[in-house]
Order: sequence, then structure tokens, then C-alpha cells
Amino acid sequence: MKILIAYDGSRYAEAALDDLTRAGLPADVEAHILSVAEVWLPPTDGGVDADSSDPYIQGIIDRRREQGENLVEQNKSFADQAAERLRGSFADWNITASATFGSPAWEILAKADEVQPDLIVTGSQGQSAVSRFLLGSISQKVLAEARHSVRVARGRINIDPSPIRIVVGFDGTGGARSAVDAVLKRSWPGETEIRLISVTNPVSPTVFGRLVPSVSSAVGEMNESEVNWINSHAQPILDEFKEAGLNCSLKVVAGSPKKVLVDEAEQWNADAIFVGANAYGSKFERFILGSVSAAVAARAQCSVEVVR
Repeated sequence: MKILIAYDGSRYAEAALDDLTRAGLPADVEAHILSVAEVWLPPTDGGVDADSSDPYIQGIIDRRREQGENLVEQNKSFADQAAERLRGSFADWNITASATFGSPAWEILAKADEVQPDLIVTGSQGQSAVSRFLLGSISQKVLAEARHSVRVARGRINIDPSPIRIVVGFDGTGGARSAVDAVLKRSWPGETEIRLISVTNPVSPTVFGRLVPSVSSAVGEMNESEVNWINSHAQPILDEFKEAGLNCSLKVVAGSPKKVLVDEAEQWNADAIFVGANAYGSKFERFILGSVSAAVAARAQCSVEVVR
């Protein structure tokens, strides 16, 4: 498994490293830590003939380049420190680190195109009630544009050891199947708990319809049929988790997926939410997939993995 980890030395990046210990990752992993200095470096040749350029302007360019190079070196130090820390938690991993400069989001995406990771890991801004509604611009850009699965990681403070708890958004579609497969491929401790959350949108009869027995009965049958359909499609998944030695349950909740997944994960004190994404849609569709997955990633208190 290949993992690309974006790291900038912030407490959110530190939380992302902590989170990896509860992500069910295997022992056979190639992890690359990338740190991006958000600066512009002038070309080394100055872009013009040094003899013909203004010495004052050239001096400014040289100082700017030196400052930028120092920042890149500082970020390389950040990445190296993160690599050492990660080796303490994952002794068997092959871990490398590098630093570059430019727009962090675009550099992360460019690196992902180069190394082709199975998973991109990035930290997220904010644990407060207000800031949770907005992902950092870097995380948001990576989540919307990446062609790979993305984990928006948030660390947790565990006072007492507790089983890992994973919520999987399940609606019977191919995207949900991808999320299930991603969880099944991980190496979870035996006491790990998995919960499939399926969200329904029940039909309600009009005021007049409630007075007509046949209408009320038909509406009730439609809603019951939806729940039965979910149960029938979820049962094989529950069996797969059981065969893998994991405790898995299904919970069907009425409401909006954006809200239900976040609320259920919070109430259950989940470590992470896995949701599927449409990897083959247009750029617009991949962002609007943000209708559910990006909204969940922005609002959840736990880590969120969007699976492609």
C-alpha cells in the first residue's frame, strides 16, 4: 500500500500522524511525507542577463530566493522529523520525506500524480463548532481534485483504551461498496466495531392523504419497502465483516446523509467515517459529491476517508 502524507508542522498535521495508528493500516506500507513551503522562488538564472540587470533589483531577487530556499529547508526538516516520529509507530514501514515550494494543494496533487498513492492523508482545520463547517482550503482542494482516496484526518484524545469504531456510509451503490472494500482491506484489531449507517428519506402523506386509509397504507408500504431493500443489500456485507472476524451492525436512520452520518459518528464516538465517491464524474460532479462526502469531511469531529 502506498500513502502520501501532507505535513506542515501544524497541530492539525500532528493530529493526522496520531490518527494513522487507528486507521487499520497494514505493515507493508510505502509512506511518503511531503511538506510544501508556500513561497515562490525566482529562477536561479534570474531570467535575464545578470550583467544587464539592475543591481538593486538583482539584490532583491537574490534575497528573496535565499529566504525561499531557507523556508524549503525548514519544511524539509519538518518532513524529516515527521518521518522519524512515524517510524516510531510503524517500524516496518518504508518511510521517505521531501519538501518543495509553491501552492500546497497543487503540489500535493502533483506529487500524488507522480507516486500514485492508494491514499492521500491530510490534516483538517478546526475542532470548534464554527470552524468544523469549513475545511481548510488545502484539504478542500485536495479532496475535490484528487483522483485517489483522501483521508481528512483528525486525531482523538483517548484517555482510556477503547475499541476502534468505524462508521461506513451505506446506500447499496457502487460507491458504498468501494467504502466497504476499503475497510475490509485494512488490518483491524479483533475488537474493532464497524457500523453501517444507511439514511432513508421517508415519504409522508399529505394532510388529506392521512385521512384516506388507502393512501396512508400505500405510503407506509413504500417506506417499509425501502428499509427492507436496505436490509437485504446490507446482509451480505454484514456476513463479510463477520467472516473477517469483525463486529459489524446496521443502523437505518431517516434524514439527510450530510447530517445523519456526522451526528451518528459523534454520538457513537467513532474514530472515522468511510464514504464512497464518484471517481469518474466531471470536476463539477466530484465537487458536488461534496454534497455528501465533502460536507461530512468538513463537519465531522472524527477523521473522514473519501474512497475512490
